[in-house]
Amino acid sequence: MARDIARRDFLKRAGAASAVGAAGLSGCIGSPGGGGGGPEGLVVIGYPESGIQLFRDYYSQSDGSESILVPDGLRDGAMPGQVGNDMANVTGTAPAAGGPNQEAFNQLFQDEYNAAPGVFTSQSYDSVALLILANAAAGENSGPALKEQMRRIANPGGDEYGPEKFVEAVEAAANGDDINYQGASSATNFNEKGDPASAAYAIWEFEGTDSDSTATQEVQNFEGENPEGSGPSADSGPGGSDREISVGILLPETGDLASVGAPMIQAAQIPVKQVNNANPAGLTVNAQIEDTQTSPSAGTSAAQALVSAGVPGVCGSASSGVNVPVSQQAFIPNEVVGCSPSSTALSVSNLEDNDFIFRTAPSDFLQGRVMAQVMSERLEASTVSTLFVNNDYGQQLSNRFANVFEEQFDGEVYHQTAFNIGESSYSSVIETALSAPDN
Repeated sequence: MARDIARRDFLKRAGAASAVGAAGLSGCIGSPGGGGGGPEGLVVIGYPESGIQLFRDYYSQSDGSESILVPDGLRDGAMPGQVGNDMANVTGTAPAAGGPNQEAFNQLFQDEYNAAPGVFTSQSYDSVALLILANAAAGENSGPALKEQMRRIANPGGDEYGPEKFVEAVEAAANGDDINYQGASSATNFNEKGDPASAAYAIWEFEGTDSDSTATQEVQNFEGENPEGSGPSADSGPGGSDREISVGILLPETGDLASVGAPMIQAAQIPVKQVNNANPAGLTVNAQIEDTQTSPSAGTSAAQALVSAGVPGVCGSASSGVNVPVSQQAFIPNEVVGCSPSSTALSVSNLEDNDFIFRTAPSDFLQGRVMAQVMSERLEASTVSTLFVNNDYGQQLSNRFANVFEEQFDGEVYHQTAFNIGESSYSSVIETALSAPDN
């Protein structure tokens, strides 16, 4: 588990949020510490498609004087233009690319797509890179053999390789050499739960209605304990040459996370192209891409298609609300390794997975701690409500935030209110979240 953030690492920002949007509307209810008795801050946990309507309804009901904090699920730079408000009172947190080879990956992505990488793209690259390396070391398209190699090629011990020398890493793994992959998103060292033992978080803001991007204010790295020897791992890898490696990419091309899913899929294909362009040790990679549609049922069906095709390891899925049922219904019973680049819910760490489920994105156990500190120290709010999407991801992150905010930062959480994806109006849940505390 990554260590807590030192309080001094976040600078307080004077005037945490300015009044925006509908400041002149009559009947606005947002007034922190004012006569309405509502919270000073609001945490919103969800996805862009539903978030657009939710924020439209928020700005129609509030003067925008609450300090709003959102996690990575709502990091879509196009949202202000779609909402019709600059969203200047919104601050975000998100797992960031803070690995030792971040710049090498950034250059690979830029060269391949003539664009800057986005959120969770480095984690997507690392996920597929690790699956390919573990497969090359295992010498066969076998899920049980693959999982035994995941920590061996990722954790300390062996020669270090990164994205820039990925082809050399694949050849070394195929030759049975001990390697230590150093990633773009982190050092990609897996702990006992299959989670990354180190992570980086970005503090970001929207750039207004005329922009499609967000602006990162700062990035903080968090190092966990040395995971050497933690969790099952093979002592050696048989390797092998002149064969085809099979890998699955199970990410959202459509649905609520389509806007972030597209660049993630692009990033996931880069290590595949690297191998196929060079054929190290006579190896090629067959990547099968399936769309989760950001839906548990569609995601599970897509995962079953990968299982039926004999794919031993899959990059995916993205959202925790999809990843948990996909893992339980498809990956674990069929002994397929899943390595999610963006599923962050605490429930993923607690799966009875027989060590088949990994991820390159850090757990929300850490993000909940990060968000509580940002709300308290950067945004200077002492009273908060949360609005969260009604699934494992939303509920667990809301609970983790609330517990840390109250117990470690002496704050008060007025309400934790769930909302459903796809509603035509969120006025009632917003009214609840912005109301005075229950007696």
